[in-house]
Amino acid sequence: MIATLKILVTSLKMAIQELRVNKLRTFLSLLGITIGIFCIIAVFTLTNSLEKNIRTDLAQLGDDVIYVQKWPWGGNGDYPWWKYMNRPVPEYKDFRVIQDKVQSASFSSFNFDVANKKVEYGNDYMEGVSLMAVSNDFDRIQQLQISHGRFFANTECNSGVNVGILGATIWDGLFPSAEQALGKTVRVMGRDVKIVGVLKKKGESMIGGLNYDNGIIVPYRFARTLVDERRFADPYVLVKAKPGASMSQLKDELKGVLRAAHRLKPKEDDDFALNEISSASDSLNSIFGAINVGGFFIAIFALIVGAFGIANIMFVTVKERTAIIGLKKAIGAKRGIILAEFLMEAVLLCLIGGALGLVLVYLCTVVINLVSAFQMFLSLNNIVLGLSISAVVGILAGFIPAYFASKLDPVVAIRSN
Repeated sequence: MIATLKILVTSLKMAIQELRVNKLRTFLSLLGITIGIFCIIAVFTLTNSLEKNIRTDLAQLGDDVIYVQKWPWGGNGDYPWWKYMNRPVPEYKDFRVIQDKVQSASFSSFNFDVANKKVEYGNDYMEGVSLMAVSNDFDRIQQLQISHGRFFANTECNSGVNVGILGATIWDGLFPSAEQALGKTVRVMGRDVKIVGVLKKKGESMIGGLNYDNGIIVPYRFARTLVDERRFADPYVLVKAKPGASMSQLKDELKGVLRAAHRLKPKEDDDFALNEISSASDSLNSIFGAINVGGFFIAIFALIVGAFGIANIMFVTVKERTAIIGLKKAIGAKRGIILAEFLMEAVLLCLIGGALGLVLVYLCTVVINLVSAFQMFLSLNNIVLGLSISAVVGILAGFIPAYFASKLDPVVAIRSN
C-alpha cells in the first residue's frame, strides 16, 4: 500500500512537472475546461442570485400578509380582466370592518399611491415622485428602513396631520444630507408637508411594487385631502396574520367578513381579491428549476469541448511516455497503477481548469456588485459543484487514454523509441 502511494505521489510530481514544461499545451488544455466550468457555474450563480434577490423582495412585501385589492394577481394570456373591471375598489370602511371583525389579523393598513407628483423645497424640486398614503400600523406590516427620524404617531395618522417621510432619492436631491432634511417643510401638490423621517436607500425591486426611494409617504387622512383615491388611485388594504394563524385561516375569515360587509348573496362571486405573496413565491421553484435545467444543457456543450481537449492531450502524453510506461511495467508496475497515474493527471488538469473558471465567475460577481444594485454571490454549493464536475470530466476524458496506457506491452513500449 505504501509503495503504491509512493508511486502515485511520484507520478503526481511528474505530471505537475510536465504541466510546467509544456506551458502552451497546458494552457490550451485548460482553456476548454475553464470556459466550460465558467459557463455552467456562471449560469447557476446568476439564477441563484436572481432567485435570492426576488425572494428577498417578496419577503419584504410580507409572506404573512394578505393584499385586499380589486384585481387578482396573475397576468397570463387567459386573464379575464373584463370579469374584474366593474368591481369596486376597496374603501376605508372595508379597512375599518377588517380592523373590528377579523380576529386572525394582527395589523392592517389602508393605503394608496399616485405617481408623477412634484416635491418642492425652496427653489429646488423633484418631479416624478410617488405619493404614498398609509394609515396606522403600516410600518408594522412593511419593512420600512428609516435611517433618521420616525414613523407617524397614531394621532398624526388619525387627525391627518401634514407630515411626511422622504425616500432616499428625494432627500438626496433636495438636501445636502438626510439629517438636514428632518424638520424641514416641503410642498406637495401646493400643500406644506413637514418631514419627520427619511428612508435608507433600498434600490430598485426585482418584482416591481412600491419604489420607496422615489416616494414620499404621508398619512392617509392627509393624502385624501390632496387626491380622490377612488378616482385617481387604486387603494388596497394590507392585513398581517397573527402569530400562529395560518394564511388560509386569515383568507377564509377575510372572505366571510368582506362578503357580509358587501352584502353579497351566497351564489354571487366575490367582488374583491385576496392576494398573497406566498402564492407568487411557490411558483418560483418551478420557474427557476426550468431555468437551471436549460442553463445546464447550454453550458454542457462547452464542457464536452473541454473534455475532448483533455482527452486529446492525454493521448499525446501517453504517446510521449510510452517508453517510460514500458520500463515501469517491466520492473513490476501493475496495470492499475498506470491507469491511476494517468487518470490522476487528467483530473488534476480539469481541477486546475475548473478552479480558474470559478475564479473568473467570482471576479465577475465582484465587478457586477460594484457597478450594479443587483447583488450576485458565488455560493459554496456552486464552488463544490464546479470542482466536482471538473473531477468527473477529468475521469471521463482521461479514462480511455489511461486504459490504453495500462494495456501497453512492456517490451513493445520500451522499443517504441
